Amino acid sequence: VELKFEKFIDKVNKGIRSTIITDPEMFFAYNNGITATAREVITEPKDDGIYIKEIRDLQVVNGGQTTASLFHTSRKDKVSLEKIFVQMKLSVVDVEKGEEVIPKISEYANTQNKINAADFFSNHPFHVRMEEFSRRLWVPPQQGALRESKWYYERARGQYADAQAKLSKAEKKKFQAEFPSSQMFTKTDLSKFENVWDDKPTYVNLGAQKNFAQYAKRIGQEWSKNPDKFNEFYYKRVVARAIIFRKTEKLVSSQSWYNGGYRANIVAYTLALLSKLCADTGKSFDFMKVWEA
Repeated sequence: VELKFEKFIDKVNKGIRSTIITDPEMFFAYNNGITATAREVITEPKDDGIYIKEIRDLQVVNGGQTTASLFHTSRKDKVSLEKIFVQMKLSVVDVEKGEEVIPKISEYANTQNKINAADFFSNHPFHVRMEEFSRRLWVPPQQGALRESKWYYERARGQYADAQAKLSKAEKKKFQAEFPSSQMFTKTDLSKFENVWDDKPTYVNLGAQKNFAQYAKRIGQEWSKNPDKFNEFYYKRVVARAIIFRKTEKLVSSQSWYNGGYRANIVAYTLALLSKLCADTGKSFDFMKVWEA
């Protein structure tokens, strides 16, 4: 699997790699560059122009192949990047609008992967409902635990940290007891947990944003037909799948054969295979048993 994956990457990035090695001066002209966003850019004026001093929360939303090719060609082929110049379109996005605007920037910048679900983000009723369940529903206490806790669904980026920002030390301790950091999950996490069980592991291996776009498109269509199916049972099943997913990650990492690479791929296809075996034998996985335990 590893060799096949490397061959696929080499094929996709062959043109970029070739330019880096044989024609670095023309990289600027040949490459489309990258599109990035940030919450804040701090500049410093100097005699010969304005310099960027600091960029906060920098995200490359289009140009993953470019950045990966530059990194791996430099590391693997020992090629100097001294003559390489990459243009970047950097948008400073307001924190409040980030969750709505950033996915759209990614969609419109990325012509290789057209996304049709740009409006299905943090303000969609699906996410609002999942958030409401996560703030209300207590999960049964784990064995040996003194109290119950909840899983925290981060509907918008930074919600978990923001919720604690103005708390006192005692209030923060209480919050973390109710919502442990190990029980926080995001929209992209949710889409991973769901897609591997719904026979979509290939989407998971495309990366967080592309996988989420596929999930959003599917769930958006299902929501328009029957929003009532996304009920408390659905939320509890999501949490159970989250527990299984994260436990599987730990299991893979602890294996003697694991060499540190492709854990995400191994986990995705392991759980997808488990789901398929259940379906092929006409059985279903008891997610509520995981929730209760």
